Amino acid sequence: MSRPDLLERYRALPLPTTRDEAWRFTDLKGFDPDSFGHAPSPALGTGPAETMLDIAVSGLAHVTETAIEIERAPDGITFERLDDHPRLHELVGWDEKFAAHNAALWERGLLVVVPRGVVLDQPLYVRIANSADGGSLFWRLLVVAEAGSSFTLIEEYASARPDVAGYSNAVVELFVEESAKLEYVSLQNLSQETWHFASHHARVERDAELDWVAGGFGSKKGKIRIQNDLAGPGATSRVTGAYFADASQHLDYDTFQEHIAPNTTSDFAFKGALRDEASTVWRGMIRVERDAQKTNAYQENRNLLLSRSAHADSIPGLEILANDVRCTHGATLGQVDREQLFYLMARGLPRAEAERLIVRGFFQDVLDRIELEPVREALGNALEARIPQAS
Repeated sequence: MSRPDLLERYRALPLPTTRDEAWRFTDLKGFDPDSFGHAPSPALGTGPAETMLDIAVSGLAHVTETAIEIERAPDGITFERLDDHPRLHELVGWDEKFAAHNAALWERGLLVVVPRGVVLDQPLYVRIANSADGGSLFWRLLVVAEAGSSFTLIEEYASARPDVAGYSNAVVELFVEESAKLEYVSLQNLSQETWHFASHHARVERDAELDWVAGGFGSKKGKIRIQNDLAGPGATSRVTGAYFADASQHLDYDTFQEHIAPNTTSDFAFKGALRDEASTVWRGMIRVERDAQKTNAYQENRNLLLSRSAHADSIPGLEILANDVRCTHGATLGQVDREQLFYLMARGLPRAEAERLIVRGFFQDVLDRIELEPVREALGNALEARIPQAS
């Protein structure tokens, strides 16, 4: 479809409301995506957004509302501006309001193709940063891990200032071909005045492996969709999510594990902590197609409430059409254990420090799933930093 046709498609789709099942707990009242400027002038008086990571990289790209800069690209791979590609829109099209908005208006995009058998020792890194009040940033990433390749890609969303009021719309398509291994890290630390909507969709082929880390700390409200298609026999995906919401933040994760081929494995583990008036939603679905025998699938979501006014909704689901599978799920939410808190404070720790230790302990098992040490440390530090310092 042409851009004008895609824009008409976007306009024809209604803004989701709480009457839509997928949006039942996320109210977009008061939000108008068309009120944000599409291509604002660069904001004045803003420096680069702070990064969560300090890590050596082999490829580096910076993205803003107005430009994409490829600062460094390793030899022998494609790490360049995305203009067009045969697989563009193959996984994320324009059937949903925000995906259609992205398809119609994206200009800043990155194409990453790692050739067959190539192994990168250092990660590829892309930073997407909004800086203009009232501005919108439409971002698109297309990654192809060719057969037998192995590499890490880190994607970080940030804001130049903590008060930037913007609209972020991202689409990511990941193709993990036969026997390839991709470690994909997506960290979201936008300002708490920025609306953020994203669709991340991966297709994992025969004997390939996808190790996915999703960290959510910023934004005002929105929805992040995460889908893995286990499309070839022996395909494996593992998704680890860690998030922290405070003040009046609202984070919404919609995850989907689609088992298409036999002998595939998926493992989704999401943990979140909430305080103040914050709220979160996690909706997870495992779907096993009729021919996907010997599927092994697991999903869990666990939430730690650090205040009485914080609220979390967890909705796990299974749709199983095969008869020789192993699929399990779990969801919990609870307050800080008073006995743990009393024990730590009785030994002289201030309440904030005691809470910090409890939060770290709560997240430790998901942090242990993260292979890349700098990412593991950055997420742990970001989680602990959200607990107020002792006075």
